[in-house]
Amino acid sequence: MSDETTTSLSRREFIKTTMATASGVVAATTLLDAGRPPMGQAPSINPRIIGANDRIHVGVIGVKGMGGGHLRNITGDPMADDNADVIAVCDVWETARLKAQASAKCPDSQVYSDYRKLLANKDVDAVVIATPDHWHGRMGVDTLLAGKHAYIEKPMTRHLDEAFAIYDAAKRSKRLVQVGSHGCSDPKYHRARDLITSGGLGRLLWAQGSYCRNNPNGEWNYKLEPEATEQTVDWKTWLGPAPKRPWSAERYFRWRKYWEYGTGIIGDLWPHRLHPLMLAMGLNEFPASVSCVGGDLCKSDSGVDASGQPKGEPREVADTTLMMAEFPSGAMIMLAGSTVNERGVEDIIRCQKANLTLGGVRLAITPERPFVDEIDARDETPENAGESHVKHMRNFFESIRTNGTPSCNEELAIQVQTVVSMAELAYRKKKLVLFDEKTRAMKV
Repeated sequence: MSDETTTSLSRREFIKTTMATASGVVAATTLLDAGRPPMGQAPSINPRIIGANDRIHVGVIGVKGMGGGHLRNITGDPMADDNADVIAVCDVWETARLKAQASAKCPDSQVYSDYRKLLANKDVDAVVIATPDHWHGRMGVDTLLAGKHAYIEKPMTRHLDEAFAIYDAAKRSKRLVQVGSHGCSDPKYHRARDLITSGGLGRLLWAQGSYCRNNPNGEWNYKLEPEATEQTVDWKTWLGPAPKRPWSAERYFRWRKYWEYGTGIIGDLWPHRLHPLMLAMGLNEFPASVSCVGGDLCKSDSGVDASGQPKGEPREVADTTLMMAEFPSGAMIMLAGSTVNERGVEDIIRCQKANLTLGGVRLAITPERPFVDEIDARDETPENAGESHVKHMRNFFESIRTNGTPSCNEELAIQVQTVVSMAELAYRKKKLVLFDEKTRAMKV
C-alpha cells in the first residue's frame, strides 16, 4: 500500500488487504451516513435543557458487561444521590434486555431491540453506548444528531474515519461526548498536567506505561451463554457494518478476539493508559508517527481449560504488543501490552529536570540528579485520587448540568483514537505509520 492514504474512502482497500472484505467497508459507510439530517440543519430532536436540579434521563444501548455495570451504578447505591436514572434500555439479545429491564424497572414501552427507537424517545437526555466497537461510530453519530449527550465506551470507534464522524457530529450538535476511559476522571492526572505545564519540571520528553495481565485460558474467552441463540439474538443487526457471517456464539461473546469487531490489546486495554497519559502530559496534538510490533506468541486460546472444556477458537489479535508514538512537539509515548505476562512497566512521565511516577493512586516527583538542589522529591498525590467508573460517569453528568467539558471529551478522544488506529495499522502492515492532520489520513 506504500503511500496510499487510509481514509473513509480508502479504508476498503486497507480492510480488503488485512483479513476483512470490501463489503464490510461499504456497509460501514452506509450506516454512518444513514439518518443524518442535511448539513446545517438542527438535530432531529430538540434537546431538553437540563437545570441544576433536573433529573438526567439515561438510555443504555448494550446492557451486558460494561453496559450492565453502568446501568447498575446509575440505578443503584453507587450513584443514588446523583439525580439520574436509566429510563430506557436496548440490546439485540432478548435475555439481556429483560434482565436490564428488571434492573432499571423500565416499562415495556421503553425496552428496545432497535437503538434508533431509543434515540427517538424525547425523554432521553443522555445515552450510554456499550456495544462492541464496530457499532460505536454509527451509534455515536446518531446519538449526537438526535440531540442526546453520548457516553461512549472505549475505544471511541473501531475505525478512524468513524471517530472523526463522531467528532464532527459533536461540534455540529453541540452535545457532549465522554469516552469511557475512567482514568481521566482521576485527579492525579490533572495534577500531573498542572505540574508539567507549569514548566517547573523542565521540558517534557517521553512517557512509558503498560497494560499487562496473564490468563492461561486465553483472554476475552467469556462464557458462551446457552440462552443466546439465533432465535434470541438479532444476529444480523449485531453484525451491522461487519461482514455477514452465520450465527457464531464464539464471535458474539468473544468479539474482542476478531479484527472485524475489535483490536484486542490495542483498542481494549491501551486506551486506559493513553487517555490519562496524554491528558497528564498536556498533549493537545495528534501523533506524527506510530510504530507497533507484536504477535500471538503463546497461542493461549488452543486446547482445553482446567475443567476440560475447549478454551475457544484461535484469536486473530495479538497477545503481546509494544508501541511507540511520536508527537509533533517531540514528546513520545511508549506502551507495552500483554495478555500472557502480567509484569508491566512503571507508569512514568519523564521531563528534563524531574520524573513523575503514577503508580496506583500515588503521584510523586523524583528529581533528576543534576537538579536535586532545584527540585525536591515529594509526594504530589491529590485528595480523592483514584479512578472509578462511578467517578467518570459523575463527571459526565456534572458536565451536562454545567455545560462543562467532560474529562475524556471528543478533543482528547479523537487524538487518542488516532494513536490507536495508527497502532493497529502499524501492527498489521508491519510498517511505520504517519498521520496528516489536515487530511485526517494515515499513511504507511
